[in-house]
Amino acid sequence: MTREAKLADVARAAQVSVATASRALAGATVVAAATRERVRRAAVELGYEPNLAARQLVTGMGQSIALVIPDLANPFYAGVAKGVQRRVRAEGLTAVVADTDEDAATEAAVVAQVGPVASRLVLASPRMPDEAVHEIAHRARVVLVNRAVDGVAAVTGDNADGVRQALVHLHALGHRRIGYAGGPATSWSDAARRRGLSAAQDQLPGLAVVDLGSFRPGSSGGVSAADLALAADVTAVLAFNDQLALGILGRLADRGVPVPGRLSVVGFDDIPVARLLAPSLTSVAVSAEALGRTAVELLLGPDRPDPGLRTLPVELAVRRSTAEPAVG
Repeated sequence: MTREAKLADVARAAQVSVATASRALAGATVVAAATRERVRRAAVELGYEPNLAARQLVTGMGQSIALVIPDLANPFYAGVAKGVQRRVRAEGLTAVVADTDEDAATEAAVVAQVGPVASRLVLASPRMPDEAVHEIAHRARVVLVNRAVDGVAAVTGDNADGVRQALVHLHALGHRRIGYAGGPATSWSDAARRRGLSAAQDQLPGLAVVDLGSFRPGSSGGVSAADLALAADVTAVLAFNDQLALGILGRLADRGVPVPGRLSVVGFDDIPVARLLAPSLTSVAVSAEALGRTAVELLLGPDRPDPGLRTLPVELAVRRSTAEPAVG
């Protein structure tokens, strides 16, 4: 009968100490990448199966990373989840994903439930107040996605530059009266984009940005946003995100309003379906997978992640939903 491989066997084969082998298999970045790879190779060759429960007792930390997102049905957050999962698997860990249905009370309950399972959390676009975020960050490692709170590590796309690129594009086409269909009033990203709109508007001569209001992303919010855009007599609409833009396009189609003939539409996030629409949607491309991957990388160090906001670049993807404004 073949003897079951032990951690000491892996350490001996990789020519490292048992402690180093344990840290390497746990994905600790304090161990050099080449050494981690050597240890993992030895573990595979010997057929070593780590005892995750024992490792948790030794390290005091579970091997899971929890991702809490507001809406898994939103393709953007599905992309964040994919980025988290891929990076976590590469470290030999597991990821727990929880959906809060865009509800602050559900969010608080979910975070309380995953706390005992994972002491490292990625909170995507959390709706909770800053004080609650600080309380969670005090007892666990936390990285925020699309939200900034003083003293807590966070990563986001460049909201200000994204709306600037969108407005510059529309202005260059000749649009001078552009509507902004905002996201939920409690959204940190929406507030950041509104600040970017104000700054960009001041730099573009003759441009007026009309605030159409705050909307729930999706088809229902898009109906109201499209009707208000037509009533406001704007020639283009910048939507808070692609989900809202899809709702706007659907309502305009129902009313027989041609896009971009009568109204140009720009989204934000560049979810995969944006390329498949008719017309295809011009959108600010944010790599959701890169956001998820970066969040996990910030969590993997031996210490708590350094506080502060990491901003990833964005790029406007120009497609058929934008064109010169109609004449007359």
